[in-house]
Amino acid sequence: MARLPPAPTVRLAVLLALLPLAAPRSLLAQPAPAWAQTAVWYQVFPERFANGDPSNDPTPESLTGAWPHVGAARLREVGWAPTPWTHDWTAQEPWAQRLAPGRFYDTVFLRRYGGDLQGLLDRLPYLDSLGVTALYLNPLGDSPSLHKYDAADYRHVDPHFGPDPAGDRAMIAREDLLRPETWTFTSGDRLFLRVIEAAHARGMRVVLDYSWNHTGLMHPAFQSVHAEGEASPFATWYRVTRWDDPLTPDTSEFAYSGWAGVPELPEFAKPGLTGDPHAGVPYDGDLADGPADHILAVSRRWLDPDGDGDPRDGVDGYRLDVAEMVPLGFWRRYRAAVKAVNPEALLVGEIWWQRWPTVMMDPAPYLGVFDAVMHYRPFEPLRRFVLPAPGGGPQIAPSALTAHLDSVWTSLPPDRLAASWAMAGSHDSPRLLTTLANPQARYKSGEGLRESPAYLGGRPGPAAERALRLYRVMQFTLPGAPIVYYGDEAGMWGADDPDNRRPMVWRDLRHADEAGDPLGRAVVPSPVAPDTSLIAFHAALARLRRAHADVLAHAPVEWLDADDADGLLVYRRGTGDGAVTVTVNVSDEPRRPIAGGGLVLRVGEAFETAAGLRLGPRSAAVLVAGR
Repeated sequence: MARLPPAPTVRLAVLLALLPLAAPRSLLAQPAPAWAQTAVWYQVFPERFANGDPSNDPTPESLTGAWPHVGAARLREVGWAPTPWTHDWTAQEPWAQRLAPGRFYDTVFLRRYGGDLQGLLDRLPYLDSLGVTALYLNPLGDSPSLHKYDAADYRHVDPHFGPDPAGDRAMIAREDLLRPETWTFTSGDRLFLRVIEAAHARGMRVVLDYSWNHTGLMHPAFQSVHAEGEASPFATWYRVTRWDDPLTPDTSEFAYSGWAGVPELPEFAKPGLTGDPHAGVPYDGDLADGPADHILAVSRRWLDPDGDGDPRDGVDGYRLDVAEMVPLGFWRRYRAAVKAVNPEALLVGEIWWQRWPTVMMDPAPYLGVFDAVMHYRPFEPLRRFVLPAPGGGPQIAPSALTAHLDSVWTSLPPDRLAASWAMAGSHDSPRLLTTLANPQARYKSGEGLRESPAYLGGRPGPAAERALRLYRVMQFTLPGAPIVYYGDEAGMWGADDPDNRRPMVWRDLRHADEAGDPLGRAVVPSPVAPDTSLIAFHAALARLRRAHADVLAHAPVEWLDADDADGLLVYRRGTGDGAVTVTVNVSDEPRRPIAGGGLVLRVGEAFETAAGLRLGPRSAAVLVAGR
């Protein structure tokens, strides 16, 4: 029997004392917003969620500057066009066959499906029916890529997400990047404000994704630095390691630092560094004043769009990409600026790898500047717990699981733990169903088909779905705010990037069977359609989480049983009426009757009898006292 220890609060106070402060200590110690501690999250990858307006679809020109840099002229030559939403993911389009026949991974990154804000607006009723209370939107900013982390413009929604791409580009061209008073709201921006308003009307918060570590090649600041060198008004913005020598007109010596060495993502300058930004450990310093001022202006713009001092018409916070690569000094400034506009805005840091892919980072040093983190550390032990070992039973024993979870929860203060996202699948990992269909794999290591041809990237079987349901029961009832990656609730599958970014499956569309294989191997065709039973299961979990929000967000975890011999785990949140007890059997055998009543949700065989709860093989039950 174990409880969450009180140590995190003490640890946070020590960390705050050690951090040099550019913001008041009371602000850094401010609790995470209350709404975020009870939220049910849903992640939307905009280009792949829904195409509500085909008239704004991307063009060959809109891909200029995005890897693999084929060029608009060549794309037009081969007849490039947006891929139909219901197209077989594994089949090359006619233009792709002309460009690189039989080489799926040489052309798939050039696909665009036309997902847009109108599609998101149209599908809000679906998200409402799913029980979602908060939306995490991957970047919306102007960018030539499908993922939008290579920003060409932070200020505005990508024109191809809005209703008038040409008109929006004309408006943007008349603005001065360095003068926020010249910035206007394009048609795409205004449509995003409608999305925020409609989501808020349904009780959903909206958090927007930005990477403040780097831009893309097409950003006007970088274009200026590349063309004008040290004479550029943006010369101090980037980590330039060598300027071009004008005495060698036939050769360019211009060099700069890119995120993780990727040249498409030039990094901002970071004066006063006290460490290596790529070392996987916290470091201090700041961003250069130019990009820092621009970032703060953009952030204020979306927090309070009309500038009237009332932030209710703006976004509810930011998810901050590669946050460990941005200096802590800047994050302290950023927190102060954001909270000054909206004290209830949520700041979520992506704090992930200390040493990829074996050691995840302890987020504790960042918990003064962020309200929450994307909490990946519980995922792998929970994944191994619901996956069978070759000889039977789970890959990690119940007692080892509880010890591991206690250890990773300890570094997060209670409010930060409640608000942090309990991660599963995402745009940066295999889909949950697929990683569970590959029990031999190590998380994120070789979970792409190009690296591991033996990896099962096609339709998973029923064993993976049962494992997913067991995982979700625990994700929704253990500490941390549960988050669902778009389509995972509908049974979508896919290996690591790019196969995890397929277009969303919808009930009102007829999707083509998946009849091929990205590596060209023969496969049995698989139907592609949303799993309505799995959708209903996720909706039931969301109802459970919302109905018992306070208990499931804040009550300590009490381990009642962690039976390694029986593969049984039992834990309770809360006391008295309303206490939630969860029982999980990961063995292949039925288990003895367990005392308790009030069954509200089950996975597999779970029955209440006079002798108590009976649990079948690989089954789970959630009971609520007093029901």
